Amino acid sequence: MDVIMALATLACAIIALGFAGLKAYKVLKFEPGTDRMRQISGFVRTGASAYLKRQYKIVGIFFAGMFAVLVVMAALGALTWFVPFAFITGGFFSGLSGFIGMTIATRSNARTAQACSNSLNRGLNVAFSAGSVMGFTVVGLGLLDISIWFILLKYVFKLEIADITSAMLTFSMGASSMALFARVGGGIFTKAADVGADLVGKVEAGIPEDDPRNPAVIADNVGDNVGDVAGMGADLYESYVGSIISSSALGVVAFSDIKAMAVPLLISALGVIVSIFCTSLVRTKESTNQRNLLKALRRGTNTSAVIIAALAFPVIWFILGKENIGVYFSMISGLAAGVLIGASTEYFTSDTYNPTKKLAQTASTGSATIAISGMSLGMLSTSLPIIIVGACVMMAFGFAGGFANSANGLYGISVAAVGMLSTLGITLATDAYGPIADNAGGIAEMTGMDPKVRERTDALDALGNTTAATGKGFAIGSAALTALALIASYVEKVKEVGGADIKIDMSLMNPTVLTGLLIGAALPFIFAALTMESVGKAARSIVVEVRRQFKEIKGLLDGTGEADYASCVDLCAKASLKEMILPTIVAVAAPIAVGLILGYNGVIGMLAGATATGFLMAVFMSNAGGAWDNTKKYIETGVLGGKGSNAHKAAVVGDTVGDPFKDTSGPSINILIKLLSVVSIVFAGIVVKFHIF
Repeated sequence: MDVIMALATLACAIIALGFAGLKAYKVLKFEPGTDRMRQISGFVRTGASAYLKRQYKIVGIFFAGMFAVLVVMAALGALTWFVPFAFITGGFFSGLSGFIGMTIATRSNARTAQACSNSLNRGLNVAFSAGSVMGFTVVGLGLLDISIWFILLKYVFKLEIADITSAMLTFSMGASSMALFARVGGGIFTKAADVGADLVGKVEAGIPEDDPRNPAVIADNVGDNVGDVAGMGADLYESYVGSIISSSALGVVAFSDIKAMAVPLLISALGVIVSIFCTSLVRTKESTNQRNLLKALRRGTNTSAVIIAALAFPVIWFILGKENIGVYFSMISGLAAGVLIGASTEYFTSDTYNPTKKLAQTASTGSATIAISGMSLGMLSTSLPIIIVGACVMMAFGFAGGFANSANGLYGISVAAVGMLSTLGITLATDAYGPIADNAGGIAEMTGMDPKVRERTDALDALGNTTAATGKGFAIGSAALTALALIASYVEKVKEVGGADIKIDMSLMNPTVLTGLLIGAALPFIFAALTMESVGKAARSIVVEVRRQFKEIKGLLDGTGEADYASCVDLCAKASLKEMILPTIVAVAAPIAVGLILGYNGVIGMLAGATATGFLMAVFMSNAGGAWDNTKKYIETGVLGGKGSNAHKAAVVGDTVGDPFKDTSGPSINILIKLLSVVSIVFAGIVVKFHIF
């Protein structure tokens, strides 16, 4: 069984990476457009690459420091010697996922714009193919990392299965750390540029979006790639491997058998094959109607969900036996929860439904009313996802036999998270193509292409906002389930390192648990405040710079002068690299500090509080931001006076408020709640031995 599992996982990893390579080759065969289009695309590519190189240098210092700490802990016997190296590989593959996705995205933006000059379907084909490179790179590298570690630990170092899962669990810390740097740093970059460009260009100067006269326009396009592509790739890699490894670890606890580890790995491997098949189903008619475009993408994602549901049944039946077939229904509950959360997100953020249309009406009375209504919409939108996740937890726990054996139930919850992300290859492809379409629209505007091209890219971009919000919903939902599984893994780790002296007391009457709960509940708010303020600081520097250029560069607003794009890119890079450090330090230091003061029971309370409020905060911010963004685009189609109207200006202000909500703070919180858990697991040995209360 273990040989088959390892080889099947490795084979599917290679297939996924091979498919990503074929898609990349296909994209690069498309025509890149005119010389001017290639030049602008080159500016974006150069800026994005330069930023990532600078980011990776700073991240490298952090990883070197953490590696040294983990080596010292291993030397003292608090960890195994595999943990420091697992930490490094987790971070490396997470960063590599984002880098590869960004590389192909920056080479496909001009090609998408050129393809849209031929037809909408051709433009969708290029953008979605480029998004598929990201999707299948993430799942391919994730399965490759897991299978290589399993083969090394099992067949080279000959560890027992419990020791294998314990060692592999900790490489999630490296993946989570890299993901947090990528999401926070990239999110600050992209939203500082976006907010600065919109406030000075569209609101103050009254020039169109992506107008070449705007000095921040290239920085805005660079930001789409370093934040929404590279950051998202690192984020989803971390979510994907985290769900698989936590499920494997809990399966070994529940069944003491490698078969329980085989289930999440083989389901994920099958998900690769299913996703590859379903990418061929994504195509659309020549209509910019959002319902038609949504239907095209749904055809691929929904079909993949149905197929993986059918294939998972025989896998679980033959591996775990008919007496444990309830685990299958646990997986189905996770798969269904992912679809339902996606539908809920779509309902609250897409301009084809009433919530966003009603939000657009509030723009007619000014910026204040659209800001108030957008906040209200975001808060209300948390109701369905929390009910869905709650129902999923109860069903997954019960189906797996949790009410008779809690270990089995916790395994069921973790398998539900795997089910939710089992078809990540195609789900992420529908998400990643959005920033590419956005860049394509910018290139179309800056090079003066036919207005029909911009209409098509805008249709793809608007749909991309919805699919991006849906993708964030999947990530947030899976983060909640994975965080619950990681809390269970933390409890098991504490018992393992503490032995008979451990007294787990998770009662709310325990003051250390209650104090930890309150601290954990506050952490997502503190984290969101830090990241929002960082965007504000960086955006202010861009606003000042753009105003300066409009004032000092002669002929810039008349179109006879040349904007200094590089200065805005440099400002965004410096600000984002500086501001990303503190939020990451808070995420890593908080569980250690809480553990040393309140002990392991306090840490359990902290993790529970952070998971609950973090889930709600992430959904609220992502959905509010998505609704504000699509409201602006809805008005730009001609309703309420269209572009340049007072309603449009109010919607732009709403969009600038929502930008850091949906692309910086919101998606970073789901990484936060998992990183807190993984750091707690890694430092459990220290906390058990040294704590005050």
